[in-house]
Amino acid sequence: MGVKIFMEKYYYRIYKDFRALKIAIISHTEHYRDSSGKIRGWGPTIKEINKLAVVSNSIVHIAPFHNGNAPDSSLSYSAKNINYLPLRPSGGKGLLKLSIFLTAPYNLYMIYKALKSVDFIQFRAPTGMGLYVLPFLRLFYNSKYWIKYAGNWKDEKMPLGNKLQKKWLQNFTSKNTKITINGFWKNERNNIIPFENPCLDQNDRKLGRNLVAAKKLKKIVEFCFVGALNNHKGVDKILEALKCLDSKDIKYIFHFVGDGPQRIDFEKTAKLLRLEIIFHGFLAKDAISNIYSRCDFIILPSKSEGFPKVIGEAMNFGCIPIVSDVSCISQYIQDGINGFLIKPITSKEILKKINLALNLTYSERLKIKKYNFELAEKFTYDYYINRIMNEIFKLKSK
Repeated sequence: MGVKIFMEKYYYRIYKDFRALKIAIISHTEHYRDSSGKIRGWGPTIKEINKLAVVSNSIVHIAPFHNGNAPDSSLSYSAKNINYLPLRPSGGKGLLKLSIFLTAPYNLYMIYKALKSVDFIQFRAPTGMGLYVLPFLRLFYNSKYWIKYAGNWKDEKMPLGNKLQKKWLQNFTSKNTKITINGFWKNERNNIIPFENPCLDQNDRKLGRNLVAAKKLKKIVEFCFVGALNNHKGVDKILEALKCLDSKDIKYIFHFVGDGPQRIDFEKTAKLLRLEIIFHGFLAKDAISNIYSRCDFIILPSKSEGFPKVIGEAMNFGCIPIVSDVSCISQYIQDGINGFLIKPITSKEILKKINLALNLTYSERLKIKKYNFELAEKFTYDYYINRIMNEIFKLKSK
């Protein structure tokens, strides 16, 4: 609480002009109503908005509302100056994709009404409704908005909808409209800029600093995976690699945090292995931090990513990354220097990188963890908000 109050006062003093801004955020973040009647949404996005609300006049978050139970990974809004405006959900597989356009008239009407009283707009892409929201913003708002593109900007196999949105951003947006993406890529327009996704607050940093120094070599080695449980994220490849992991002299524990339709099949496969493998399902942020604090390594062999927040989180808590070499990940993780890159994404390559990681000495591990902890500063909310103020809203400190 003390840190929070201090940061509120700090930002109020340094960026008074920013506090006058009324901001609208349009996203595809799923919202639910919990058993107590509170509105909750996807935890990482809601926490980011809660932090941004500290330094702005007001925020309206315009996003889909879903019936059903709120998952454990969801959060409620903590700032009083945030209003939530529900949209009709859309998308899915097959013919369900048509719902993107069937819900468009209602959603655009709600967005149009909400944007009348704001000073600045953030649209979070890529998402199905981006196919009509991006042209709408270009037509009516010109340079008043900022596009936060969270996907893999260089994915050669990206879905058609994502590809269309990327082409639109590259060719049809105003040069004054800021577009933030994961990673630095040559030959992009000047208004397309690299921007890290935040995931760490000052309490995380304090806890991480203590953990980095405290983690020792031990007889039990623990790994974690955090994300959706599916083949796209490489869970099948991890389990296949573990079949060949030599576990005679060392005990291994593998934590899988997340959920998905394939979880039951993965659990059946895991039971056939002579390893301790725990499927936790969705967890709240504090519970995930506890997993990081136990683990020596995070493993994430995704086929495609932007830059997963879980890598920044894990580095902060002393987990050495074993991750796929996709998108901009190699711009932060150097193979064999501060982690291990998986390329090609096969079970054989995953096993190879796991064994290389296990052969690190204590001093080598400590050196990597210290380096990564400093690097993780780029994924703090403080760093993120300062960049927004200086580079997006162009409000220099006084």
